[in-house]
Amino acid sequence: MTTEVPLPSTSASPTARQVWTRTRGVVLALVLLVVAAVVIAVVRSGAQHGELDPRSADPLGSRAVAELLADRGVDTRVVTTLEEASAAAKPDTTLLVAVPDLLTHRQQSRLHSAFADSGGRTVLVSSGSASVDRLAPGVVADPATSFGSALDPVCTLPAARSAGSADTGGIRYTTTHLDADKCYPSERLATLVRVPAASGAGDTVLLGAPDILLNDRLDEHGNASLALQLLGSHPHLVWYLPSLADASAASEEGERGFFDLIPSGWVWGTAQLFVAAALAALWRARRLGPLVPERLPVAIRASETVEGRSRLYRKANARDRAAAALRSTTRTRLAPLVGVPVSQAHTPETLLPALSTQLHGDGQSLHDLLFGPPPGDDAALTALADRLDALEREVRRP
Repeated sequence: MTTEVPLPSTSASPTARQVWTRTRGVVLALVLLVVAAVVIAVVRSGAQHGELDPRSADPLGSRAVAELLADRGVDTRVVTTLEEASAAAKPDTTLLVAVPDLLTHRQQSRLHSAFADSGGRTVLVSSGSASVDRLAPGVVADPATSFGSALDPVCTLPAARSAGSADTGGIRYTTTHLDADKCYPSERLATLVRVPAASGAGDTVLLGAPDILLNDRLDEHGNASLALQLLGSHPHLVWYLPSLADASAASEEGERGFFDLIPSGWVWGTAQLFVAAALAALWRARRLGPLVPERLPVAIRASETVEGRSRLYRKANARDRAAAALRSTTRTRLAPLVGVPVSQAHTPETLLPALSTQLHGDGQSLHDLLFGPPPGDDAALTALADRLDALEREVRRP
């Protein structure tokens, strides 16, 4: 039984320290990217937690308005499924739908069928073009949002007139309903619209922005008054927060896939990480530095090295590099023969006069030969090599 002897490492094998030195920049960049992504995710999750949630005391929550409504005898109940929201549509109930654009088309149609003839009030907060057609037929969301935030009512709706200016600036609406109340206009388009029900005493209110419901904006302008009047017209308030966990969120074609459930922020964040990784790789690739000469493990004949380099030059069509190498080597060998220091071998003003004196030739032809432009084709490169050899032989001739 024989024991295998491990092969010794060659001079080309990198050590652990060399590997760490080469890769530590990339590792550090990746660690920083991961840490930044985690910090951003934590900060964003903390800032977005409880947005428009009547149970949340965060700046973007709505607990303050729920507490004020409770003082006036209005009870607030939070629901997160379409079934609960549809069942809550009753004459004595106000149904608030937060961010209706999160609902699928089928959910929007089912929700509208539930509250259309309920006799109660439905408040749609920031309903955009993705939902307004189904939840409020006859109302259109304008693509351009309001430039300002605090707007004046400029309508006859009692709730708006008593509240005065409020932070309703956001999505702007137009409607074909002649009996609709169009309030808080921005550039002649309303940011708050109340559409009476076709039959019964119910109505639908479209609110272009959620600002009047947020904790940190409730005490500004007439926000509190407008919010209390819009949401406190009935003794019961059902606050519908659409959730991805709702089983009714499945589309007509079937359950949504994994990528459909990922928020767009994470998709963009992942794309940015890939771009940053590519830039880091490019940065490291440009910092590899010059080649480091080292002793070869075997002896290679000079002719093979010259032939290999020549083939590389030919493959790359690098006639300029090849011609420059030939001329530089020739000048280096000719300089000592004519009494010129090697350090000045590549200076035409020093080398050419010494050569002309010894050869009694034309200085211009010597300049074109030793310092001229690169050849235009392979034949010219071959002719240049022959002329350089002939010049060196002539100089060496006794």
